[in-house]
Amino acid sequence: MKQERFQAFVTGISVCYKYIQKIKSLEMTEFGLKGAHAMFLFFLHSHPEGLTAAQLSQLCAEDKAAVSRSLASLADKGYIESDEKKYRSVIRLTESGKAVASHIDVMIERWVESGGDGLTEQDREIFYNSLELISNNLRDHLEEM
Repeated sequence: MKQERFQAFVTGISVCYKYIQKIKSLEMTEFGLKGAHAMFLFFLHSHPEGLTAAQLSQLCAEDKAAVSRSLASLADKGYIESDEKKYRSVIRLTESGKAVASHIDVMIERWVESGGDGLTEQDREIFYNSLELISNNLRDHLEEM
C-alpha cells in the first residue's frame, strides 16, 4: 500500500511538473523568454515594491546562479531594472515587464482553472492544504538528515 501511494505521488507530481514546465515554455516564447523566467516575473509583479535576488531565489526555489542568469536575461530584454548591479539590490519590473507579467497572470488563471476542472472548492482546499503539509514534512525530514 505504501509503495503504491509513493508511486502515485511521485508520478503525479512529476507529470504535473513536466506539464507546468511545458506550459510555461510555450507561453513565454511569445516574448522571447524561457519558461524559467515566468516565475521571476510573476513574483516581481506580486511585489511592486521590488525584491532582491536573494528573495527571488527563495520564492522561486532556485539557486543563486540560476537567478543571476535569469535576471541578466530579463534585464537585457528590458523587463526588469534595479538601482545597482549587486545581489542585494532591489529589482522591479519595467513597464514592458509589467505587460508581460500581466500576460502571465492571465495565463496562470487560465491554466489553474483548466487544471482544476471537476474539483469543488472543498477539494481544492484539501488538496492545497495536503500538498503544503507533505512539502513541509519532506523538508523537515530532509533537514533532520
